[in-house]
Formats: sequence, structure tokens, C-alpha cells
Amino acid sequence: QVQLVESGGGLVQAGGSLRLSCAYSGISFAINAMGWYRQAPGKQRALAATITSGGSTNYASSVKGRFTISRDNAKNTVYLQMNSLKPEDTAVYSCVIFTTTRGNYWGQGTQVTVSS
Repeated sequence: QVQLVESGGGLVQAGGSLRLSCAYSGISFAINAMGWYRQAPGKQRALAATITSGGSTNYASSVKGRFTISRDNAKNTVYLQMNSLKPEDTAVYSCVIFTTTRGNYWGQGTQVTVSS
């Protein structure tokens, strides 16, 4: 059974930092990429960052230079380091795993709230 468990969300003041973690288990098949998406109130879910199995990263323009995605294969965990947070970063952040043959798997999401 595939499980993705996110942690690290919370309330932070503008300019602060948070580190999100997504620990996954039950995946014995090939992973194409992993990523973080976010959904702000009243908006559609949108890409924040992705990292491929080869280590290539991609960021939304709104977070580039402030967010860093990384992974620890030994711990089956993907991270999102978020610095210089802004109120507009407030959203539910969800991790996702894109597989080659088994579709995509999503975590339950973790709330990030940035106060001004």
C-alpha cells in the first residue's frame, strides 16, 4: 500500500522559513519524479516544484530563488525548503509522486499559513 505522509506545515510570519517533508512508502516501482503542489483558498492547485529521478529540478516562477526541493533516497523522503515566505504563499501543500507505470500518488496535504 502506497503511503505519502507530509509534515512541517504551520504558521509563520512573512520573511520566515519552513521545511516540508514527505515520507513515502510502499513504492517498489519506478519513480519518474516527485513534486510539491499547492492550493491557495479559492484557487486551483498549482505547481510549486518538482525533482526528477535524475535530480533535475523545476520551480514555479513565483517561488524560484526562495524554495528548494530536494530528496533523500535512503530515507524515501522529499523535502521543500521554503525561505523568505510571503502571505501569498499561504496554501495547502501536497506532495506527489509520478510513476512510470502506476500513475500518480498524492499526499493528504499540509497547511502553510504566512502572516503579514
